[in-house]
Amino acid sequence: MEKNTAYMQAAIDQAKKAESLNEVPIGAVVVYQDEIIASGYNLRESSQTTLSHAELIAIEKANQKIGSWRLEDCTLYVTLEPCPMCAGAIVQSRIERVVFGAPDPKAGCAGTLMNLLQDDRFNHQVDVAGGVLEDECSALLTDFFRKLRRGKQQPDR
Repeated sequence: MEKNTAYMQAAIDQAKKAESLNEVPIGAVVVYQDEIIASGYNLRESSQTTLSHAELIAIEKANQKIGSWRLEDCTLYVTLEPCPMCAGAIVQSRIERVVFGAPDPKAGCAGTLMNLLQDDRFNHQVDVAGGVLEDECSALLTDFFRKLRRGKQQPDR
């Protein structure tokens, strides 16, 4: 199995953890030297904080694991294209590469609405690859919101 696919599958596994908590199913993993060193999943409803996005949780864990705020040789895999907040954190933490599954037409900042990750006005740019296991990542979100609209699950409030 190609490395991108294997790591994205790990991010999908994280997203499924979020879904099991009635959270929007988004997951992320940070890879350093071909090893997953950190993972996270969306916990915004459970924690009732805007900052509990999968990427931010994974980045914080990676910072702790490496012992530095700089994640220069790391790749972040995430099931949904990063939002502006997460894109900013990715640039600030000097992550080398981002691989995402599904594009985000409402908040995507890795190329869909704008590309904060490769804006040369910043002092760091990030390599970006999208569409890895896109169908599976998109289906997680589509199915979650379909069930939510039908009233079969309610996010914790």
